[in-house]
Amino acid sequence: VCKSCALRRFSIQPAQQKKIPKRYLGQPSPFTHPHLLKPGEVTPGLSQVEYALRRHKLMALIQKEAHGWDGMDHTVILLSNPTYYMSNDIPYIFHQDNNFLYLCGFQEPDSILVLQSIPGKALPSHKAILFVPRRDPSRELWDGPRSGTDGAIALTGVDEAYTIEEFQHLVTKLKGESNIIWYDLTKPAHTVLHSDYMQPLAELKARNKNHIQSIRHLVQNLRLIKSPAEIERMKIAARVTAEAFIETMFASKAPVDEAFLYAKFEFECRARGADILAYPPVVAGGNRSNTLHYVKNNQLIKDGEMVLLDGGCESSCYVSDITRTWPINGRFTRPQAELYQAVLDIQKSCLSLCSPGVSLENIYSLMLSLIGQKLKDLGVLKSSITESHFFKAVRKYCPHHVGHYLGMDVHDTPDISRSIPLQPGMVITIEPGIYIPEDDVSAPERFRGIGVRIEDDVVITEDAPLILSTDCPKEIYDIEQICGRSS
Repeated sequence: VCKSCALRRFSIQPAQQKKIPKRYLGQPSPFTHPHLLKPGEVTPGLSQVEYALRRHKLMALIQKEAHGWDGMDHTVILLSNPTYYMSNDIPYIFHQDNNFLYLCGFQEPDSILVLQSIPGKALPSHKAILFVPRRDPSRELWDGPRSGTDGAIALTGVDEAYTIEEFQHLVTKLKGESNIIWYDLTKPAHTVLHSDYMQPLAELKARNKNHIQSIRHLVQNLRLIKSPAEIERMKIAARVTAEAFIETMFASKAPVDEAFLYAKFEFECRARGADILAYPPVVAGGNRSNTLHYVKNNQLIKDGEMVLLDGGCESSCYVSDITRTWPINGRFTRPQAELYQAVLDIQKSCLSLCSPGVSLENIYSLMLSLIGQKLKDLGVLKSSITESHFFKAVRKYCPHHVGHYLGMDVHDTPDISRSIPLQPGMVITIEPGIYIPEDDVSAPERFRGIGVRIEDDVVITEDAPLILSTDCPKEIYDIEQICGRSS
């Protein structure tokens, strides 16, 4: 069913489309960035209709949860992120709060999204309102253009927009009314907006039982299942990352500095259109690959060592998360190949389980059993190990889970249990690993100092899983061919 048909069926319409102002806004628009956005798109590949449908689905979830509050009005409030600073006057690159971004696509700091039920109309009917930074020529001279209220409406398709200062009028109104506020009280995205506006409102509403409810879990439930448009964005992020891996493999001649591979990987991602890296990558040579979150990336990788690179990019609000391990000189030694092939076999078995009805916990249990059997085969674990000690020993050599949900965040929808059955449209990672530190005297000497992880990004479908990162080489032969190709 097309999105516009779905909207008609639900008896809602996006706000009457306003013409995009012919000036720079606080983010790319179809007028200023036609190479990135088509007419009607808020962010690349995602239209005003898609964002309106998300808001509609959220209000429909609230309708289901609102059984005991018949006749009550409902107001959803989400805060944007602020600008964060690494030191005096030096800002970090701005990154929007992803729950806020998911529902409107607006990418400026110091903003608020409000979804209000309409008196006299049943949910999920609502109006969407943005409160945004006021246009200010003196600030825009330094920080760049702002969208303003007219730009916010035209770009995002919300019903109304006001300056952030005007939010106080809504707060005063909400204080005097009997209504349910849906707001993330435990982890407010913007501490100043929270303390200035939301904390006094929340304290008042908290005196009335159930008059303030968490919105966090409802938004995460929506984000868990990706739309076709979202999956297309994730395909792009994974393809860009796979190509960056190939070029980084090719560039990794022994000896090489981890910092060089870090720079090469980031360059190749950015050169292909990625906005930023999704997270600080792990570029771990030799024994450092046994430190799971090693991000110093400042050591020399020697001839004969392997490198574990765990990296991903963010492209148009969606991320990738891929890990590959390869020999820096392009040739696996026999112990490296044995351990690597063991992890690859385990990963393929785990990938085959990625189907509706199976949970990440189910796949994790399989991974632990398979790792244990492989470690026995390799002589790392004794074949006589008792069942009571088996899984404890396995977790020593793989102390992390088999995977996580993936989407706008690397560790997406963190409040969603990994025990729930997978459904079509979910995106997960599958990332088994075996890590044998060089000081592990209980392991065969030939394996000491080797850590291997192989990670792919997977879309759950009705049929076979769709491997988003399929273009990223992981077979021993393919890796050796790439590392050995001439420039």
